[in-house]
Amino acid sequence: MVSVMDDDVPPVPAGTSRRPAVRRPRKGTAERRAEILRAAAHTFGSKGYKTGSLADVAEQVGITHAGVLHHFGTKEQLLIEVLEYRDLEDVRDLEGQHIPDGMELFTHLVRTARANVDRRGIVQGYTVLTAESVTEDHPARNWVTQRFAVLRGEIAHAIQEIGDHKVSDEQATRAASAIIGVMDGLQVQWLLDGTVDLAESTTFAIEAILSAVLNPAETTHLPE
Repeated sequence: MVSVMDDDVPPVPAGTSRRPAVRRPRKGTAERRAEILRAAAHTFGSKGYKTGSLADVAEQVGITHAGVLHHFGTKEQLLIEVLEYRDLEDVRDLEGQHIPDGMELFTHLVRTARANVDRRGIVQGYTVLTAESVTEDHPARNWVTQRFAVLRGEIAHAIQEIGDHKVSDEQATRAASAIIGVMDGLQVQWLLDGTVDLAESTTFAIEAILSAVLNPAETTHLPE
């Protein structure tokens, strides 16, 4: 069993015993939590939420199962915070640390796709967990559903802004759904086949969808 620092688990009640812990340099709470989140993203990404265990996560950071629970309470809460951690990583370097508006939003989406090439573990974790969320009673289902709803709204608003508000709500929302779907689908293809150019394919898809919704007269339409 891998030992844990004193600040990683609650004190042992009087009258009980455990093997002495191997002393390690103390880590701040924020640093320890970030370390656990990265390990959990790797575990859930490679094994899935149901198969990946807290013991797997704990082993990677050199603490115990109880140490993980000390910081996050439950496996379900850890999952939600892994997903939130992934989103925070996407906006970490942005002013105000939130997704921008207008054309800058689409620049941000392309920039994120380029960054994801070097963040395979995070991409894999996100892909696995969002796919699993469609299953019955999955603990991430509500979070993922809400995330998609918010993201659709942000993208649709950006489309209307760069289209001088001449694009209807229905068209903007449809285009937003398509952009999200293409980006997530390309990530799956890239994870399975490294020959897929994630950044360039994402750029091409976003430009094509924006062109279709902003310049419909110049777009090739499929026969009904």
